[in-house]
Amino acid sequence: MPDDITQLVDIVLAHAINRRASDIHIEPELECLRIRYRVDGSLQDVLRVPKINQNSFFAKLKIISNLDITETHVPQEGKFKVRAGGREVGFRVSSLPTTFGQRFVLHVLDKSKLNIGSGQLGFSKASVAILKAAAAKPFGMILVGGPAGSGKSTTLYSILNQLDTVSKNIVTIEDPVEYQLDGVTQVQVRPDIGLDYASGLRSILRQSPDVVMIGQIRDSETADIAIKAALSGQLVLSTLQTDDAISSIARLIEMGVEPFLLASSLVMLCAQRLARKICLKCRKPTDIPKDFLEKIKFSAKTKFYTAQGCRYCNYTGFSGRVAILETLLIDDAIRDIIIRRKPVGEIRKYALKYLGLKSLRVDSYLKVRDGLISLDEAIRITTEE
Repeated sequence: MPDDITQLVDIVLAHAINRRASDIHIEPELECLRIRYRVDGSLQDVLRVPKINQNSFFAKLKIISNLDITETHVPQEGKFKVRAGGREVGFRVSSLPTTFGQRFVLHVLDKSKLNIGSGQLGFSKASVAILKAAAAKPFGMILVGGPAGSGKSTTLYSILNQLDTVSKNIVTIEDPVEYQLDGVTQVQVRPDIGLDYASGLRSILRQSPDVVMIGQIRDSETADIAIKAALSGQLVLSTLQTDDAISSIARLIEMGVEPFLLASSLVMLCAQRLARKICLKCRKPTDIPKDFLEKIKFSAKTKFYTAQGCRYCNYTGFSGRVAILETLLIDDAIRDIIIRRKPVGEIRKYALKYLGLKSLRVDSYLKVRDGLISLDEAIRITTEE
């Protein structure tokens, strides 16, 4: 392998880590190899590599990812690790054959992002307190909802990270396993050999686990087993693709879970989005109409900022991301509403009135008030209640 290609691959990887990229997209085109980074949820052009170097570049990627270097016509998956800034960073690699050659996406897996409350995702103190209270329960179910790419898995990993792995048997079943956690047994879903979520979960429950994390509840069979596990003494953590926290209840009932079983098993519901943090180096003040200030109940003295762009943020106006959370601890009154099969809207009314539930939109406005995100960003990633 020519030294210059090896150096180029190393530079691309190091640069992506320094830019806080979550993914590296390597895309063959007619006359060049296009490289883009996904930073703060948006793709950014970085580099064009001459077409003559394409095969050498791909060969280097395949070697370090332990892929078949001779295979170019079928998708492949692999992984590798590098040392960067005194820490180990992993990459999950996926290749896809296209018209102009193989397309690669490298997903960056940085374990330093998993420390709950560290500020990496900007969890508020109230949200951290609720997450920790839920994680301290000996059994029951914790559910995190949100669309793909909203940080659900990172939040679950953060909860696992705070648990005592010496005194607890913690097992996960995932598709794929993104981060290797010390002291945690992790199982990769393999549908090709019959190891799906449901069958894997049954086997895990025979291993006497204290805590079980399920990558995602996708079907009624998995939901049924997960609920019964939560009722039989395990703390179960999982995700659902829902719009808000309380919608998870309706989603599970639609999957066939009996309301009285659901009510007995639920410990906490959470919904999450990731908002782009406004660049503190170049943000500029902006005026907000008085009637809108009254609508969101903010003082006229509140300072609002808009994104601008500078060298520090690569002229995007944003630097980093912050989590927008809606968290709800389940109490007896909510359990009663579920058992009586009342609409989930009744739960929301009760939680807003008596539990101080902060919706995703409200939490996003609080991040605006703190100068972390712009008002446009808050409105873009959340929906009106």
